[in-house]
Amino acid sequence: MRPDIYLIYLCLRLLALLPLRALHGIGVAFGRLVLWRGGRTAHHTAVNLAIARPSLDEAGRAALLREVMAESGKSISEIVKVWGSGAERALELVREVRGEALLDAALAAGKGVIIAAPHLGCWELLNYWLCRKTSMAILYRPPRIAAIEGLLRKVRGALAPQQIRADGAGVRALYKRLSAGGAVGILPDQKPRAGEGQLVPFFGRDALTMVLLPRLAARTGASVLFAFAERLPAGAGYRIHLLPAPAGIAAADARVACTALNRGVQDCVELAFAQYQWQYKRWSAHGLVSPYDNEGR
Repeated sequence: MRPDIYLIYLCLRLLALLPLRALHGIGVAFGRLVLWRGGRTAHHTAVNLAIARPSLDEAGRAALLREVMAESGKSISEIVKVWGSGAERALELVREVRGEALLDAALAAGKGVIIAAPHLGCWELLNYWLCRKTSMAILYRPPRIAAIEGLLRKVRGALAPQQIRADGAGVRALYKRLSAGGAVGILPDQKPRAGEGQLVPFFGRDALTMVLLPRLAARTGASVLFAFAERLPAGAGYRIHLLPAPAGIAAADARVACTALNRGVQDCVELAFAQYQWQYKRWSAHGLVSPYDNEGR
């Protein structure tokens, strides 16, 4: 590990001694600062909330924006606790698990399991929890700073998932793993490249949606479950949710399958709406009229 990355690791270990509630408080302050300064992040979030909650009046939307930005700040500051404590210590913050029997049954069936984990709540803690349940592989894109991979391996320790690059060889590896009854994790709301997705509604407006996950399910017969780690109030910890996939997610018709995929993401988001990564430009894609034309200050 590079000396500068190791220094970051030591800082994480020290800062992780702070209570989760204190770290979340720092995150809230950071989120409010970002909102006060304006700019692209605040603008994209506001646009997305207007799309997802069109019935709110101006005051209601402003209040929701403040809440979402606060939760966004928490998602950054809590990484100190999750990475700096070590995987096993971090898992002590899990207070409740809902739907665990669904995962147990899917694993016992031996036909492969696809975990669809949206950008919601604390997905790094979810990774730890899943890896303690079973051997996991996750589809990922390498970080821009290559040395960060070394940091991730260090903080995840024995509960590190196998990382499979999002390329042709990686996709073939996913098929092979699922066909052998293994488990893989995929971000279902990751916007695919142009020509690699399907336009289907997400909160009532067309969004470019991945076809990979439904195709994996259709071709391997693997079970699909949605999962996320909900952030509890006042730094109390986290609640793991596992939900069944909507009907049709493995349909031969790509539009039907991708519509079911987005429905599954929405079902998760509605359980912890403010904790979704609303700053992501989910409704921008080639061929669509972008709602983000005014990029903010």
